[in-house]
Amino acid sequence: MVKMAQRKSRSDRRIDLIEAARRAIIKHGVDGVQLSHVAEEARLTSGAVLYHYPDLGELLVEAQHSGMERFYEQRLRQIAALTDPATKLVLTIKSGLPTGPLDPDVRLLNELGGAAGRHRVYGVLLTSLYDRQVSMYQSILDTGSALGVFRLTADALSISRNLVALEDAYGYRITARHPLIGPEEAAELILSYARTVTGNDLLH
Repeated sequence: MVKMAQRKSRSDRRIDLIEAARRAIIKHGVDGVQLSHVAEEARLTSGAVLYHYPDLGELLVEAQHSGMERFYEQRLRQIAALTDPATKLVLTIKSGLPTGPLDPDVRLLNELGGAAGRHRVYGVLLTSLYDRQVSMYQSILDTGSALGVFRLTADALSISRNLVALEDAYGYRITARHPLIGPEEAAELILSYARTVTGNDLLH
């Protein structure tokens, strides 16, 4: 006897729509994406999309926010069980970079960055992500300094801001397909700066 496929719950359907919206934004851009694009990606009618998200703008914001989770919440979970600040710093640096030119999460952030000047809500999302990433790095650096693992050459806040800025810059170069800068090269370039400002070899 063949079992009938179970209908998806409302929450599962909303998760699917968020993923569909992310794909649509990458394909069509923040300013170009339309309801029909999301529906096509989700393989639903436009009416079905509106049933779950009557406001397309709300869905697009949720899609952007979902893409950001990897660069803060997931990274915090990755380092939560580690005790060595140097190991934490290396892992945090590596996990902040694209996996390659087609990395969907980073391409989504690039779209968001391009639209931030025209859409205040996207600017707020990006600013919040930046500030949280800075605080994540600052906590690692402050702990390492207190334990004597790091000998910081500047205040932890300034170093943290530079680390996030380097992540953003090299992440963009990777997605722009720079021929000499891939994930490994970018990680090493950022680690080179981190070694200088922490006085730690940051072996990996």
